[in-house]
Amino acid sequence: MRAEVVVEVRPTENLEKVKRALLNVFEPERLEIKEEGNRKLIIAYGSDAKALAKLKEAIWRQGIQDSARSVLARSAIGNNVLSFSINKQAAYVGVVSFVTEPNESPLGPITFKVEVSDVRQFLDWIAPRTYRGRVYYEGPPPD
Repeated sequence: MRAEVVVEVRPTENLEKVKRALLNVFEPERLEIKEEGNRKLIIAYGSDAKALAKLKEAIWRQGIQDSARSVLARSAIGNNVLSFSINKQAAYVGVVSFVTEPNESPLGPITFKVEVSDVRQFLDWIAPRTYRGRVYYEGPPPD
């Protein structure tokens, strides 16, 4: 598994607060701050399930496995890549709120690109199906 997470730091935003929002939902192995013209980006990288453990914990804590699974399944590109975004302000307070429309997050979203060997296995791990509020089956961490 490999993950790349990108978030833009807008001119009106505090770099440390945007970084905190990212770190509330992702545990990077490496973090870069890039400036492209007048844009500032934070790019984080992870190569195992541990990197996405905070995102998984937030999904489970909020009890949104089924809706998260639905959004994530729709974000799949083929059998090996998922590309999805979450609201930056929600992440700052440790909450996962998926962004499905381009302007849904006024300050820009946190965008994830996750490469896995099997999308279904990843979904079974991060957001398993539930039945009457209980997890039906939790898969192993992704490769």
